Amino acid sequence: MSENKSPIKYFLSGGFGGICTVLAGHPLDTIKVRLQTMPLPAAGQAPLYAGTLDCAKKTIAREGFRGLYKGMSAPITGVAPIFAVSFFGFGVGKRLQQTTPDEELNYTQLFAAGAFSGIFTTTVMAPGERIKCLLQIQQGGNSPQKYNGMVDCAKQLYAEGGMRSIYKGAFATLLRDVPASGMYFLTYEYIQRALAPKAGEKQETSIGLLGTIFAGGMAGIANWAIGMPADVLKSRLQTAPEGTYPNGIRDVFRELMRREGPLALYKGVTPVMLRAFPANAACFIGVEVFMKFLNLVAPGL
Repeated sequence: MSENKSPIKYFLSGGFGGICTVLAGHPLDTIKVRLQTMPLPAAGQAPLYAGTLDCAKKTIAREGFRGLYKGMSAPITGVAPIFAVSFFGFGVGKRLQQTTPDEELNYTQLFAAGAFSGIFTTTVMAPGERIKCLLQIQQGGNSPQKYNGMVDCAKQLYAEGGMRSIYKGAFATLLRDVPASGMYFLTYEYIQRALAPKAGEKQETSIGLLGTIFAGGMAGIANWAIGMPADVLKSRLQTAPEGTYPNGIRDVFRELMRREGPLALYKGVTPVMLRAFPANAACFIGVEVFMKFLNLVAPGL
């Protein structure tokens, strides 16, 4: 992405890219959360899900394909502002480090701008993540449903503990998003620069599109490689009954290490990585397309 794009263009383009991300990646996100939060099996019993494919098969068998899209109302409702704020924060982070609008930042500065965007997004993302996770772990079939959708879930959480309950897991979200966002934007910019045509060479449209797909997909993988452990802790904390972890993420970490060991920090990594490439490729395609549209209709924005 060009260095001289305004934060407002980043904001609008990021919102459009975020919608593309959710539509492409939500089914595997549902599988990820169910794997992360499934109870430990009793001695001699098989786990609830044997893995990614088994979770997908059981979800579809019990709830139909719609079961894979459980909880999507929360991210769809919040995704435009979340990604808009994320890309806006990245744009602001770049501008704060530039002495001129066209100055090209080094990779350390790009990481810092991305990490800065992670602080922006947590305030918007934490409540939606909490609601999304609670809706996703509800099993279909004959099991009783505690929440009848996003609004009902938000109402019940507020009744149980006010805004503090709705924002449960916000610190864990921050621990995930600051380093992960830094790596996300750094990876995208690094690959785009590496694939950019040399001076005097012509950029083929098809090659440019493939470059965006590859850079966006790899950015998503880099994001989750960094953010996965904090995401597991966040999911456990946000879906636990009130009072389970009085000291927050520290108690979640201690219990997880004691009962399951370090590998549990990467539970759900398979669907995450399967989702990361197409979802984030879709995001950056959406961002680049919408950015070009804005440059045509509002070049002075």
